[in-house]
Amino acid sequence: MATENPITKAGLKKVEDELTHLIKVERENLKVTIAEARELGDLKENAEYHAAKEKQSHVEGRIAHLQAVVASARVVDISKVKSDKIVFGATVKLFDTNKEESITYQVVGEEESDSKLKRISFKSPLGKALIGKEVGDTIIVKAPKGDIEFEIEDLEYIENE
Repeated sequence: MATENPITKAGLKKVEDELTHLIKVERENLKVTIAEARELGDLKENAEYHAAKEKQSHVEGRIAHLQAVVASARVVDISKVKSDKIVFGATVKLFDTNKEESITYQVVGEEESDSKLKRISFKSPLGKALIGKEVGDTIIVKAPKGDIEFEIEDLEYIENE
């Protein structure tokens, strides 16, 4: 049996939307591009054909990966989580003692983590350090530039869109 991977409802929808786009749009466009490139003649020196085949390989690999993500997904309904400790789906406000500033992150699945959106994987160093902790706790995260100390200021469970 494949390992189940936790994911939020919003995260699963994003993965399914990308998968649908790749199958219905990208894959179909590539079929046309490859057919047109084939008509140009000698395939050995046909840059358009080779570029399209390389992109097709990339797209098919991504489709297979996303299908595996969907197949192993275990959707966590964050609105139903009731915990004083940090678990998957938590939105956590941290105080960075080095920079003396607060920052908020949501602990999510690997496929939906995105540093720009302040979503961190539960498997990341910070995610691992947070799991099981509660408001008031201090954690230390090993980073390339040295240890970073955070104080956990707040914790809530809210479903993001």
